[in-house]
Amino acid sequence: MMRDFIKTRLWDNNAALVQMLGLCPLLAVSNTVINALGMGLATVTVVVVTNFLVSLIRPITRQEIRIPLFVLLIASVVTVIEMVMNAYFHQLYLILGIFIPLIVTNCLIMGRAEAYASKNPLWSSVKDGFFVGLGFALVMIMIGAMRELLGQGTLFSQAHLLFGDWGRHITLTIIPEYSGFLVAVLPPGAFFALAILVAIKNKRDTRQKQRQAQQEQRRDFE
Repeated sequence: MMRDFIKTRLWDNNAALVQMLGLCPLLAVSNTVINALGMGLATVTVVVVTNFLVSLIRPITRQEIRIPLFVLLIASVVTVIEMVMNAYFHQLYLILGIFIPLIVTNCLIMGRAEAYASKNPLWSSVKDGFFVGLGFALVMIMIGAMRELLGQGTLFSQAHLLFGDWGRHITLTIIPEYSGFLVAVLPPGAFFALAILVAIKNKRDTRQKQRQAQQEQRRDFE
């Protein structure tokens, strides 16, 4: 049961690859792994805390005011996250810029609050928020890795922005003396990377369905 719960949110109904939610930050700030990781962690935190709060106040929330209330909760959580990033990860905060406060408008967060957290118990809502957010963050990180590798020939460039001085030692130069593929770090590169991931997922799902159909046919013959 738990396995299906996780698989549905990470793969079968992934917010980025299937529902196509939150594409603005997904594509805009995923030019490096560290930028994608920073935004991904912020998004996961916001959706988990928001689901927690929405589920917590679910018994006393009137239907007429639930949407404005959810927006207020999301905006409050995002404001706190923005202040924390400004205080402790200032350079990364400056790079991500306007896309941090724009988490408020991410349809993924409002969608989970309305579709799941407002109807389910506290712990189940927290798990839902975590795995939905994690699925979104993983896609963002994969896009960031593809774009950084093709655009700069590196991985974990500027890791010190997120991990401090220790992060300077984890930058990997995969392709030495690489002039870079400019399109990869420009906005079109994000669309190409997302399209590749969607194509891979669809191809794998198609093969899985074919295997299941073959297995069912074998069972019928037996």
